[in-house]
Amino acid sequence: MATITRAEVNVTSPGRNFVTLRLTDADGTTGLGDATLNGRELAVASYLADHLIPLLEGREADNIEDTWQYLYRGAYWRRGPVTMAAIAAVDVALWDIKAKRAKVPLYQLLGGQSRIGALAYGHASGREIPQILDSVREHLELGYKAIRIQSGIPGLGSVYGVAASAAGGGERYDYEPARRGIAGGERLAPVEEAWDTRAYLRHIPTVFEAVRAEFGPDLPLLHDGHHRMTPREAASLGKALEPYDLFWLEDCTPAEDQAALRYVRSQTTTPIAIGEIFNTVYDYQTLITERLIDYIRSAVTHTGGITHLNKIADFAAIYGIKTGFHGPTDISPVGQAAALHLDIALHNFGIQEYMKHSAATLEVFDTGYTFTDGLLHPGDRMGLGVELNDDLAAKHPYDPAYLPVNRLLDGTMHDW
Repeated sequence: MATITRAEVNVTSPGRNFVTLRLTDADGTTGLGDATLNGRELAVASYLADHLIPLLEGREADNIEDTWQYLYRGAYWRRGPVTMAAIAAVDVALWDIKAKRAKVPLYQLLGGQSRIGALAYGHASGREIPQILDSVREHLELGYKAIRIQSGIPGLGSVYGVAASAAGGGERYDYEPARRGIAGGERLAPVEEAWDTRAYLRHIPTVFEAVRAEFGPDLPLLHDGHHRMTPREAASLGKALEPYDLFWLEDCTPAEDQAALRYVRSQTTTPIAIGEIFNTVYDYQTLITERLIDYIRSAVTHTGGITHLNKIADFAAIYGIKTGFHGPTDISPVGQAAALHLDIALHNFGIQEYMKHSAATLEVFDTGYTFTDGLLHPGDRMGLGVELNDDLAAKHPYDPAYLPVNRLLDGTMHDW
C-alpha cells in the first residue's frame, strides 16, 4: 500500500473547458479523474483544491471504498453536481492508480470483459429533414451502428442537439451548446433560446417517419427530449413515436419528480432513458424499483465515480434496467475512458453515447480507447489508458462559457 502524496487540479480549454485531477502516490504512480461540469467548471476546481485535496494527502491510495464514504458521508453537505463531480474525480483517479499498480487495464479489476466492445451511438442532426438524412449517412460511413436523431423545429432558431457546422473529413462537428465569452469586456451571460412545445410535438414524428422510410427498420434510432415536456406531452410523444420503434426516448420530462414517470410509462411502450443530470442512486430509487425507465443515463464524472455508478448499475440490473451512460464532449477523455471500462465489464450494459473529441483535445489527452465497426473498447493500457500532457494543456487557458437558457414564445422561462 502507498499513501497519496500529491494532488493537482488542471483546468484547460482545448476547444472547451475540462477539469482534471491528478493524484500521485508514494511510489510515484499517478491517476487521473475527470471533474468537468459544463458551465460550472471552476466551482468543482475550487471544491477540489480548497476542500478535498487537503483531506487526501497521507490517505492510503488503495482504500477506494473507504475514501469514497469518507468524502460522501463524512461531509454534512451531501449530493449535488459539484460535490459528486469532485468525489468522482478522486474516485476515478484512485482506480487508475490501483489498476496501474496491478499492471492491468482497469476493467480487469471490475470483473474483466463481458463483451468484445460497447455499442456506441452517434449524433445525427439537421435543421431540415434532408440535412438530417445526410447526417445519418455521414455517421453510417463513420461506422456507427446506432444513431440519435435531433432536428430543427420550423419557426424556431437554434435548437438543442443540432450541429452548427461540419468539420473536415466529413465528420459532423460537435454541437457543443456552451457559448464563449465576448471580446471587449462585455458581460458574459447565457444565450436565450426560444421554444414551442406544440410545434416540436407536431414535427418530430414526421422526422422519424422520414428516417425510417430512408434507412429501414433495423437501424437503432434514439431521440433526446431534453426535459422540455410535461408528463402528458411526453406520453403523447412516446405514443406518436411507437410506429418508428425507437431504441429510446431520452429525458422526456424533468425527472426530479420521479413519480411523474408513472403516467408516461402507463401511456406508451417507447423505451425511456433518464439520468444524465442525476448525481446519486437516490435520484433513481423510484424509477428503478417501479421499473419506470429502461436505461440509466448517468455519467461517471457526475455521479460519484466508478464506485458509485457501478453500484447504481448493479441496482438497476436487479430490475432489468440497462445502462446508457452520458458521453458527449462535455465529458473529458478521462471520463469517457472511465465509462468504457464499466461498459466492457457490466452485464447489464445497453449502449454508450460517443462523440469524438476535437483534435486539440486529443493532443492534450493521450487516449488508448478505440472505436471500430460501431464498437468502443477501453484498450489494454494499464489503468484508465489516458494521460494528460501538462505542457499542451497550459497552452489552452480557461475560457468562460455558459449553457443557454430556454424561454417559451411568450417569454416564460422553460426547461433547457
